[in-house]
Amino acid sequence: MRKHYALVTILLAVLAGCRPGPVDYAALPDDQLRRVADSLAQVFILADGHVDLPYRLNVRHFRLEREFLGIPLQSNTGDFDYVRARRGGLDAPFMSIYIPASYQQLPDKGKAYADSVISMVTGITDSLSDKFAFAGTPAEVEANTRAGKISLPMGMENGAPIGNDLKNLEHFYKRGVRYITLTHSRDNQICDSSGDTTHTWNGLSPFGRDVVNEMNRLGIMVDISHVDDSTFYQVLAMTKVPCIASHSSCRVFAPTVKRDMTDDMIQKMGEHGGVIHINFYNAFLDSAVVNRNQENRARLAALLEAKHLKYTDSLAKPIVEQFRQDNPSLNTDVEMVANHIDHVVKLAGIDHVGLGSDFDGVDGDLPTGLEDVSKYPNLLYVLLKRGYSPEDIEKICSKNTFRVWNAALAAARR
Repeated sequence: MRKHYALVTILLAVLAGCRPGPVDYAALPDDQLRRVADSLAQVFILADGHVDLPYRLNVRHFRLEREFLGIPLQSNTGDFDYVRARRGGLDAPFMSIYIPASYQQLPDKGKAYADSVISMVTGITDSLSDKFAFAGTPAEVEANTRAGKISLPMGMENGAPIGNDLKNLEHFYKRGVRYITLTHSRDNQICDSSGDTTHTWNGLSPFGRDVVNEMNRLGIMVDISHVDDSTFYQVLAMTKVPCIASHSSCRVFAPTVKRDMTDDMIQKMGEHGGVIHINFYNAFLDSAVVNRNQENRARLAALLEAKHLKYTDSLAKPIVEQFRQDNPSLNTDVEMVANHIDHVVKLAGIDHVGLGSDFDGVDGDLPTGLEDVSKYPNLLYVLLKRGYSPEDIEKICSKNTFRVWNAALAAARR
């Protein structure tokens, strides 16, 4: 159960070996600072804007039967399970209802598939109701946390299943979806994607503008992760409530990644009251790491080609193993995630940054120190060491996200 902040300050002072009162956390010995970080993760509600557990379970052909129910509780694979989430202090991971762009080609544009993924999440909360619970509001997250349960709010990644009927937005709201990422890797009927070069609409489509208005009316948060730059600016110009970027990072550190946000976009999000949730995917954090890994892949491919071998050939196996031993893949680290947080704070302010890990959605391509949901305290430790206060960290953990979520709900006209 989370504690009132006045009690938190006393607890942290005790952990720090100080009398209650102002504490210079950055000056604490390392072991004490880590104890404070661990405690903050357990004391504050920690929300993550984007976790792809449903996608991982779909890939594993998850079924709501006894022999499969252990997967969300404890698993040796993937980035998320109940045991590790508890260890890391995670309280409210937004379950991503991810709709691959290929479903946009179906007559229903993926609506039936989206409903099946939502049913998977609600099946988990129903079958494991002592551990997990649905949450449709920040207040419900808080109540679930007091009851000792992890909340599973939902966000739909790719609005294609809305089809061409605005009534589907209310359908998905009633099913529990509380934000919608307008598109994914390809342009859809709503808007253009940062992953596409077609520029179908040069931003929002006429229907897409109706979608944004209807999301405002219903209280569904508009998520601008994955949209192209034109779509971003058009959304901000028309939305009546703040937006979120559920899992994006700063383009200044990865200039070739159009998924990331430019400095101007970050500033504009802050001016409009929005929140940028930092993505933990290595490729979105540091172009230097990505470029080096791409160079190594090209070198290995050239080496095999010179020997007239394919990756799948038995004779290639020892060559590939030796190359990878000599040229290990590079990762970013937890400090780089903190750099992205610092950058958003510098440009937009402490009220406009949160966490959107993309756990279970990036094949484990994650920073050292943030390999799974048990590792959030490592990030809080780095932030404390950089001079962030517990009040700042609580905003990053959940208060900023809850502010926008509550604003969307308050503006609804259902």
